[in-house]
Amino acid sequence: MDEAERERGPWRRNLHVLWFCTFVAGMAFSEIMPFLSLYISSLGNYTKSQVTMYSGLVYAADFFVSAIASPLWGMVADRKGRKLMLLRSSLGMAVAMGLMGFATSVWQLVALRALQGVFAGFISNAQALVASQTPRKHSGASLSTLMTGVTSGMLLGPVIGGVLAQVFTIRFTFFITAGLLLLTFFLSWIFVEEQFKPVVHQPGVKRSHNPLAAFPNPKLILVLLCSTLIVQFGNISISPIISLYVKELMHNVGPITVVAGIIAALPGVSNIIAAPRLGRYGDHHGSGKVLLFGYIFATVMYLPQGFVTSVWMLGILRFMIGISDGALFPEIQTLLTKNSPVELTSTVFSWNQSFQSIGNMLGSLLGGWIAGIFNYNAVFISTALLMLINLALVWWLIPEIRKPQIQVAND
Repeated sequence: MDEAERERGPWRRNLHVLWFCTFVAGMAFSEIMPFLSLYISSLGNYTKSQVTMYSGLVYAADFFVSAIASPLWGMVADRKGRKLMLLRSSLGMAVAMGLMGFATSVWQLVALRALQGVFAGFISNAQALVASQTPRKHSGASLSTLMTGVTSGMLLGPVIGGVLAQVFTIRFTFFITAGLLLLTFFLSWIFVEEQFKPVVHQPGVKRSHNPLAAFPNPKLILVLLCSTLIVQFGNISISPIISLYVKELMHNVGPITVVAGIIAALPGVSNIIAAPRLGRYGDHHGSGKVLLFGYIFATVMYLPQGFVTSVWMLGILRFMIGISDGALFPEIQTLLTKNSPVELTSTVFSWNQSFQSIGNMLGSLLGGWIAGIFNYNAVFISTALLMLINLALVWWLIPEIRKPQIQVAND
């Protein structure tokens, strides 16, 4: 599909519909997270250490299976279409989520979370569809805008989930969440239009066994995928200890849970504001510039979080982190889009999701481990160093990223 076809296509309507769908999906994914450990506690007479261990298994099952399954679904998407993958993911996860409401043991819950991982990929396929259908000159702004749907949904999810669990029950909340995912299935089915042209391989042409051989700049793709892992690792490593850090800063006095919730939500608020603006800037002045800014800004904002003495200063710095996230995640996706053949868009986005899932797993495990061995502030300091190392790798391994515009892959 050339640029003229994309410009005439329904990419704007797709963006609007999928923004709402990713908002609903993000809300559905995040609204069960705050009380998942409480749900596990209700499934048996477990000790505190057992609940902690089982919670880790339940959380990890989804990410582990998703990391394996995503590349396989990505290859199917590039052959059969991304809209089909949206329908597969939303319907499959609705079924898995609904069945979680009937779970009677923790091992059933682990199995169903693994099943959810099999069907994961709604957001990555929405990103791939928008990336493949949108004119390349608008891809940065479109992907950044789409990211705000996910972010705002995940911001509201824990609040809505907590209210639903309080008003109804934790078990009933799984059924409501399944209903939300079913809504995204019907919206995607009815309103999303994909102008998909499957790749036709010429007979007699030998296909390479190297999955990166089809990309104009394989090293750039690999570095960007590793960057997704590192950035996600840094973000998730903070999550398990943020409420405990707030408790320490408040000297265990005052509305700790309320303040911790606000602190946790602040990066999402600034991300919604900053991401579309940074995306438009990247489209006009170079996505590489925005990416480098994101790493530098993240390093500068993470480091002092390990030395703050007041919750107010922590809140300001956490708000600023949303700006760096608005520069990093969308611009990595934009650079992947601009440097990948259109027919491999879903493949590269599914790889990106796999690396993000691995970052989720490693971040949640190692963040708590670092805090346990050292202290809470060590997690922020190590994350700042990680961002600095990632910046050095990008600067060293892909020097072309410093140019005004990285070469766009031919369609």
